[in-house]
Amino acid sequence: MLINGFYSVLDLVSRALFLFALFAFVDAAIRRPDAYRAMEKKSKTFWLVVLGISAAVLWFLSLVSFLPLIALVAVIVYMVDVRPAVRGITGGGGGVRPRLFRRGGGGSSSDGPYGPYNGRR
Repeated sequence: MLINGFYSVLDLVSRALFLFALFAFVDAAIRRPDAYRAMEKKSKTFWLVVLGISAAVLWFLSLVSFLPLIALVAVIVYMVDVRPAVRGITGGGGGVRPRLFRRGGGGSSSDGPYGPYNGRR
């Protein structure tokens, strides 16, 4: 009975990770291709192929094998590194914008996170 419970929990985790990979694939599909180039990331086609293969691996293979772990790492890299950068260019809030795409006039080199740094006055 304990073994059956373990495998049912493992199956639920596996399906949740598949949905995570599917979300990453759809997110990569709706982003503009030039945003990937602007942020100096791999191409949109590359990420669609990697995330599509990752979703397929997570759907068909058990988490006990080694391949789904590699697929999960690829999805996490997209979600943590690529998605925020590309999302910052295409809109949708958050993300890191390169200096080229930032709003405003720039600022001096002595500016801190809350405005100009005036020293110890």
